[in-house]
Amino acid sequence: MATGSLSVGAFVAAILLPPLGVYLVRGLGASFWINVLLTLIAWVPGVIHALIVVLANRRPALSA
Repeated sequence: MATGSLSVGAFVAAILLPPLGVYLVRGLGASFWINVLLTLIAWVPGVIHALIVVLANRRPALSA
């Protein structure tokens, strides 16, 4: 996936299955495990965190 592009699949997954959406964007890092914990506590905080992670990935990286 190109830097700064938003995958529709990751966006839909962030809503339906939040940890999957985070995994598609960031992999098995800290964001994924935080999202798993939030999703286990309640679905809504997991969705909010996943959307923040997926949408924050849209920003293009600054070139040096």
